[in-house]
Amino acid sequence: MLYNAPGTSRLGSLQEFMGKQKRRDIPRFNTAIIETHCHLDYFDDDQFAAAIERAVASGIEKLITIAVSPDNLSTVVSLTEADPRVWGTQGIHPHEASGFCDRVADLIVANLSHPRILAVGEIGLDYYYDHTDRASQREAFRAQLAIAASHDYPVVIHSREADEDTRAILGEFLPDLSRRGVIHSFTSGQALAEFCLDAGFMLGFNGIVTFNSAQNVRDIVAMTPLEQLLLETDSPYLTPVPYRGRPNEPCYLPFVAEKIAAIKALPTEALLRQTYDNSQRLFFPTTIAES
Repeated sequence: MLYNAPGTSRLGSLQEFMGKQKRRDIPRFNTAIIETHCHLDYFDDDQFAAAIERAVASGIEKLITIAVSPDNLSTVVSLTEADPRVWGTQGIHPHEASGFCDRVADLIVANLSHPRILAVGEIGLDYYYDHTDRASQREAFRAQLAIAASHDYPVVIHSREADEDTRAILGEFLPDLSRRGVIHSFTSGQALAEFCLDAGFMLGFNGIVTFNSAQNVRDIVAMTPLEQLLLETDSPYLTPVPYRGRPNEPCYLPFVAEKIAAIKALPTEALLRQTYDNSQRLFFPTTIAES
């Protein structure tokens, strides 16, 4: 996620969000979509239900809302209970790593038993902002990877300007992370991409792929096998073109799918079928086993 610093406001009014300028309508496809990374707790209470309905109208079947701090672990669980289409994760973002402690670790472990919690995350390293000292980030990252490994959960990883340490620390845990996970909002270099793909991780891509300045991300999309690619918005951040400049929502995910399909020279429906299967395989394996 692009971090909303403590003390800043959540999304403004729906009227502000919608704006006045007419832009291209959101495309609607036949294949269902799983939104693998969003932050629904950043929506005001009266916008949460409306945002879900707009997502469903855009073809989103399931949404995974992501935990980032000690303060929102329980909030994420509550959101998963508020709507049957919402699922969640548990973890501490590197910006909040200074707040990671035994009590927080115990809460993460306890909440993993909730039937709608799917993964450990958002965890990792962020050396771009350095909101928390790097030693604390690494300690929290290792501790949460250990939690995921010992409880057999996939991980949702944030890595920014920390490619070497991300690779080294993941390497320590590869033998025990049987379900691997996803490096979300992937903007790192080719070397980390190749390492993660070779190790069996998936890469998550969002509205950044539509930005003119993001050719480096499109190059990584091009080299990523279809079977290891996930769609996300990271909303309310990183709104895709043509709605860039407005707060993001899961309903804009079809624009991300269109762009990635174009990069892969595939029909969008084919891309959506594969990414749906990928999302199911990573986050909902029991559903596949039962079908």
